[in-house]
Amino acid sequence: MRVSAEKPVFWQNLTWEEISRLRQSGTDLCLLPVGATEQHGPHLGVGMDTCIAEKLAAAVSCETGVPVLPVLAYGCSLGHSRRWPGTIALQPQTVMNLLVEIFDWLYGAGFKRLIIVNGHVGNAAPLRCALEIIRSRYDDALVRICNVAELSPRVRAEFFADAVDWHANAAETALMLAGAPELVRPEKIAEADDEDRTAGLVFTHPVNRTSKNGVTGFPSRATKAQGENLFRMMVEDLGGIIRAALTEQPPLNQKYSTAVSI
Repeated sequence: MRVSAEKPVFWQNLTWEEISRLRQSGTDLCLLPVGATEQHGPHLGVGMDTCIAEKLAAAVSCETGVPVLPVLAYGCSLGHSRRWPGTIALQPQTVMNLLVEIFDWLYGAGFKRLIIVNGHVGNAAPLRCALEIIRSRYDDALVRICNVAELSPRVRAEFFADAVDWHANAAETALMLAGAPELVRPEKIAEADDEDRTAGLVFTHPVNRTSKNGVTGFPSRATKAQGENLFRMMVEDLGGIIRAALTEQPPLNQKYSTAVSI
């Protein structure tokens, strides 16, 4: 069964019979949007990272028919401190274990390919650790982490345009103006700008040590048109990755756990 790509294919809306038929049709790839619940300055809702990961995965599902798993709305946001209310952070090992356990059940249902659509920079390390564990346990597992801000050089250029250590900046604000205006407080944008203070530093520092208001960058530069154009690029570039991932095979067919005999 090839699910129509006219609308997103949400895993939670399918019955077990429909999921079984989806697998029998040859689809063994899923998308997992992973976000966070964390402060995004005075002008954006705390669900921003979750929102963009889910919306991006849904848009690509429309084009490819690949099912989207229920979004993980909590992430590793320890770097944002407790200075600004709203952040709810998981420990890195919790994020890691969640992903490994989710994949175990997907694999049991016959889905061995997983693309993680990650909306929060702080998730990158625990997600990578989970990927390593999955590959060591499941010899034919194929997993990729796609950080939304670095899907391609052109997407990266947009996100990093106003700050290297960006957060709640022009790019993120523009995306919300275009796709989720309910998360934006327009009257707060003009005063939300805060410079990047990390240039030349030896250590990485939590946000309470680098930002006055939880922002790094210049959200005042954001426009709805910029957000629409950026989201279009993100959908195109992630879509290309997904299409390639549907059929890619490892360059060599060599077992992970079998030693070479001399």
